[in-house]
Formats: sequence, C-alpha cells, structure tokens
Amino acid sequence: MRRRTLYTLLAVLLLLCALAAAFYLRQKAPPEAARLLPESDAIVYINLKPFRAATHFDRNPPTPSPSLQQFTDATGIVPERDLDIAAFALHAMPDPAGPNGPVAFSEVFEGRFDTARLKRYLAALAARTGQEDYAGQTIYSIPSQGRILRVTLLSYDTLAASNMPTPEQIHSIIDRHRTAASPFAGSGLLEARYKDVPAFAPAWAIGHIGLPFAENNKITLLGLELPLPADTTFVASLRYAGAVHLRIDQILPTEAEAAQSTQALNQLLNLFRNLQLSQQPTTHTPEDAAVHQLTDSILIEQHKDRTTLTATLPTETLKHLSQ
Repeated sequence: MRRRTLYTLLAVLLLLCALAAAFYLRQKAPPEAARLLPESDAIVYINLKPFRAATHFDRNPPTPSPSLQQFTDATGIVPERDLDIAAFALHAMPDPAGPNGPVAFSEVFEGRFDTARLKRYLAALAARTGQEDYAGQTIYSIPSQGRILRVTLLSYDTLAASNMPTPEQIHSIIDRHRTAASPFAGSGLLEARYKDVPAFAPAWAIGHIGLPFAENNKITLLGLELPLPADTTFVASLRYAGAVHLRIDQILPTEAEAAQSTQALNQLLNLFRNLQLSQQPTTHTPEDAAVHQLTDSILIEQHKDRTTLTATLPTETLKHLSQ
C-alpha cells in the first residue's frame, strides 16, 4: 500500500512538473497570431485589449470611410469593438518601383466575427477572381488596389490575409495554423528576435521596421530623413503602466557604430525640437499637445551595441486622441 501511494505521488508530481513546464513555455512563446505569420523582413504585433480598456476608444469610433462602412454593414464587424489582436508580416519587394510596390503584407487577425456573414461577404468579393481550396481551407482571391488579396477564415475567431504576388504566404499561414499549439513554431525572424521584446509588451515590432517609411534606402519620419538605412534592425515595443511607454532598440554590428548612431539621432532630435519651438501654432490641438509631450519625453542612449530610444505618452493624452 505504501509503495502504491508513493508511485501515485510520484505520478502526480511528474504531471504537475510537466504542466508547469508547458505553462512556462507558453508564457515565453510568442503570441499565436505572430507564430502563424510566414517568413518576412519585419513583424508588427498589437494586442488591442489593454489599450481599449485604458482609453475606451471603441466608445467613440471615428467616422468610417464608405468602404469600411460597407464592410461593417455586410459583416456586422466594427473593428474598434470586435478586433482584439492584429499581427502583420512585412515583405520587402525586390523591385520597389514594380506593380506590387515596395512592401507587401501578410496579416492575422483575432476577434469576434460572424463567420456566416463574413464568408458570404468574402465570397461575393471573390466572385470574379475565384476561390482556392487548400488543406481544407477556402482562400478567397479579392482584387484590392491593383493586387490580389488572398483571405481565409482559419477558425471562428481568426482571419488571415496576404497580398503577396503568389499564394505561398497564405499557404504557409494555413500550414502553421495546424502546428500553432507548439510554442516553438514561427518564422526565423520571430525565433531570432522575439527574445529581445520586453516581457508583457502588448504591442511590438521586430526586424527591418523602416520598410513602410523608407524612401531611397533611407527612413523618413515626420518629414525628416533619419540617419539610418532602411534595412536597420530594430526591436520596438509599447507597454502600458499608467502611461504608454515606447522603447526602440536599434541593433548595430559594433559598439562604435552604436555610439555614432546615438550621437547622430540626438542631433536630429535637437533639430526637431528647435523646429517645434520656432513653428508653434497660435492654437493648440490635442494632436499638437501629444506630439510635444512625446517629443519632450524622448531619451536616446547607447547600451553596448544598441542605440535605445525611450519615450512616454500619458493616458489622458491618448484618451483625447481617441475621442
């Protein structure tokens, strides 16, 4: 009897250890929506739930565009209310001047969807361009801005899309969805850089995130050309703790290059602050105040082989901007 009790206790202990290990791995693993994304040059992820709880932006949504209103009328989906998580993979196009532009996107969305209405809407949009059945999933091919947007409903609460020229990326998302339970699934970029994302950050980006802002192989922001090549590797994150805290790490090959970058970015920041002071408007909107608060809080420092930018935006400012 004692031996049987001992074996039972050992079995329970092993089970508890296995559950604890699984929980730990799941906590350390990237979010599932990000793990579904295909190979890419950059990844952007945002969990909207904490920002919605802090600002209540869903209570005062902006006036939708005609196309968005048509989407809401047809599907019943109100993005500000129903969308919880969005993950984007950014793909650099080999020919930025080509028909697909400089960047293509693959996307995964989680939220509350009326699947029957959404499927009817997607089928109607794809009536001329067709559908594809892949691994038990229906992929809708929808004309969008001169490209084909491929969309599939992975489950009752998960939607995926890609406007890459070929279906390879949407196929990859469907394939990854089968193994999404594994905490080790995900792209090479996610495996290499997610460890640098601060814990519990509800919004983050990794990779060459200058892609959407790049022109002539330089990154332009707010009309200013940053002293950074478009393929600079970044890890950016937003965290909420009474205020929204922004952190951007630029990862460089050597500490000397990090020192040069830190100096150049501080000079540019001082120039931008001086321009703000010289061009102050007679009336200040909430948007103007937010930009000034954000600019005043920016701090750029070197940490070994990284240039780190931190900034803070108060919650009250976010609430004003969301109204």
